[in-house]
Amino acid sequence: MKRYLILTVIALVVLAASWAAFAQREGRPTRRRFLGREEQLKAIKAIEAQIVKLKAGVEAAGPETRRQWQELSDEEGAKLRERFTKAREERQKATKAIIAQIAGLQGQMQPTAEGEEFILINTGELKAVRELAVKEKARETAQHLERLIAGRRARRQRPETPVRRPGVEEPEAGKKAPEFTLNTFDGKEISLSDYRGKIVVLEWFNFECPYSKYHYETTNTMVGLANKYKGSNVVWLVINSTSHTTPGANKEFTQKYKLPFPILDDRPGKVGRAYGAKTTPHMYIISPRGNILYEGAIDNSPMGRKKEGVINYVDKALAELTTGKAVSTPNTKPYGCSVKYP
Repeated sequence: MKRYLILTVIALVVLAASWAAFAQREGRPTRRRFLGREEQLKAIKAIEAQIVKLKAGVEAAGPETRRQWQELSDEEGAKLRERFTKAREERQKATKAIIAQIAGLQGQMQPTAEGEEFILINTGELKAVRELAVKEKARETAQHLERLIAGRRARRQRPETPVRRPGVEEPEAGKKAPEFTLNTFDGKEISLSDYRGKIVVLEWFNFECPYSKYHYETTNTMVGLANKYKGSNVVWLVINSTSHTTPGANKEFTQKYKLPFPILDDRPGKVGRAYGAKTTPHMYIISPRGNILYEGAIDNSPMGRKKEGVINYVDKALAELTTGKAVSTPNTKPYGCSVKYP
């Protein structure tokens, strides 16, 4: 049933996103009406309310009830049919309301059957809808909304500028990042697929290694970069493939340095070997499509030895990706301690 809800919302988004192209083919005029802040907040609240109604309508006719149909009396069956009919009507009403609210996703407006205009939702509201989709665990919907947001940014570029959606590589760029599912050291399960549609930074880590410790104790490199790009569709994950490390020690490190990201438990070394991680740190940047766009060192100054011309490769790559550019340096040689695999 949840899958049905996800597919329904995706269909709504696709309908809204394609409406402008349809109108253009039909020769219909389009207009823009930019809303004030209060109107925008009202629009997004309306979308949230209708999504809740849509979900309730879908859940009201669960498969378990349908399986019990033959066991019901005629009177009970009639009541159940009435319930299904009402739920279907509520879904249809919610669907129409959502379409009316998100028809302006691509910045186009068309009149409704009553002659009223659809409400134009700006990118900020689009992001809010995406966050709601994430909250409702509608991952495919969230990814589609992210692509629409990226497309809006690309269209704001000058006509002569080659259009690239921020954070999205060309189809042939980068090798596919191996999928994985790991637990954090406090027991939470995390999969790479959870962050499809986002830029993911993977940092191979060992708090016993002086090269790793330097970027936490001497400088604030990793935490600083994670916080810097937190609002730019970037997720930072730390992976510890040290075979002899313990959950308690990793929890203590997380608390001591107030890490804004989790440390993932790869003590068997399966994920580290799949990626070919050699050192701590060893950095990887994965595109929203799941390709590795950068692999190598965090910078060109091990333990801060270089005084001039220091380049933080990860910072540079993220700055390029989040502004719609290609990664200029996709590979460097990693440095640090060797990963302590079993």
